Amino acid sequence: MTPILENAKEYVLKTLNEQLPNGYLYHNYNHTQRVVKHVKELIDAEGIDGEAAEDLQLAAWFHDIGFVKSAEGHEQTGAEMAADFLRQKELPDERIARIRKCILATAFNTEPITLHEKIMVDADFSHFSSKNYDEVSSLLRQEWRITQDRSFSDVEWLEENISMFNMHHRYHTPHAVQHWQPLKHQNLLGLIQEKKKVKKKKKRDRLKELNLKEKLDKVKRPERGVETMYRVTLRNHIKLSDIADTKANILLSVNAIIISLALSNLLPKLDNPSNTYLIWPTMIFLTFSLISMGLSVLATRPNVTSGKFTKEDVNQKKVNLLFFGNFHKMRLDDFEWAMNELIHDKDYLYSSMTKDLYFLGVVLARKYKILRLTYAIFMLGIALSVIAFAIAFTNLEMGKI
Repeated sequence: MTPILENAKEYVLKTLNEQLPNGYLYHNYNHTQRVVKHVKELIDAEGIDGEAAEDLQLAAWFHDIGFVKSAEGHEQTGAEMAADFLRQKELPDERIARIRKCILATAFNTEPITLHEKIMVDADFSHFSSKNYDEVSSLLRQEWRITQDRSFSDVEWLEENISMFNMHHRYHTPHAVQHWQPLKHQNLLGLIQEKKKVKKKKKRDRLKELNLKEKLDKVKRPERGVETMYRVTLRNHIKLSDIADTKANILLSVNAIIISLALSNLLPKLDNPSNTYLIWPTMIFLTFSLISMGLSVLATRPNVTSGKFTKEDVNQKKVNLLFFGNFHKMRLDDFEWAMNELIHDKDYLYSSMTKDLYFLGVVLARKYKILRLTYAIFMLGIALSVIAFAIAFTNLEMGKI
């Protein structure tokens, strides 16, 4: 390899590694190396040597470097970057012009004119005759998805490739026509056969889907109103439970604040013998606050269940699998088996939903009963505390008189 080719190789490798955006899975340094390799093959086949061979290899190294700036118009960008680099190496203008033309000839749907341009274009599309074309094609598909947001279904991608093979590409040099064209035809035949397989599979899957839908339609299903009733009622129960928990938390917070204030302001004053009249009102005040806090905690305290069931429970439809408390200690495979039984048994499914609704109602009744009692005790405690403080202060004033 000549010094200028060594310099070009190092420059292209460094530029692509440092500046090529992520996502270019196909148009990268590996592709450039592959094109250079096939350019050399065509140079040998056509008997080209000297400066002409060197110019072709330089064009091959720079033909896709423009991707570091943009995929659109990368040929023009690459030609300019190559020209700048080669001028620094003091290459003659006529050689630089020839190299630029070879790079520009690789633009899509451009018809090469000179032998050098034809060699460059054939090498750029040498992957059409590659034995691992499927792998190379997959890289290009992913690159377009990432960098251009162009997604293809399997059939669409096969059609895109077949169209490219048939409509938009042909080899130009004698060596490529003789040695690469037959392999290209084999790849084209593989694409056509693969397209047929994919379409057949898609058709089979569609038929299976239709058959499954017909079977499902034959299964008696409840009226939509029944499903809506379960959904709305369960949602309402959950909302009511959230409201009850919120109210209990409010009472808990209020009483905690009251007790904190009492401990910091009232209790220190009771050490003074002159404040003994405050003892009973303060005790009443704190007692009712503590009772309210205890009931608030009781209203929100969850019940701990065993979290286990047996296969016999499932077979006899005794366990409600829709409530986590009945399965949280079970192994995953046992739970999956039980859920599969539930899903395929319509009566068991709606029985479980009914049980879930019922026990949610039982829990709600308990919460609201305790919550009602808590509010009553809280209000009674406030009232009695105010009365007790009023009596204590009245007795104090009368004692002073």
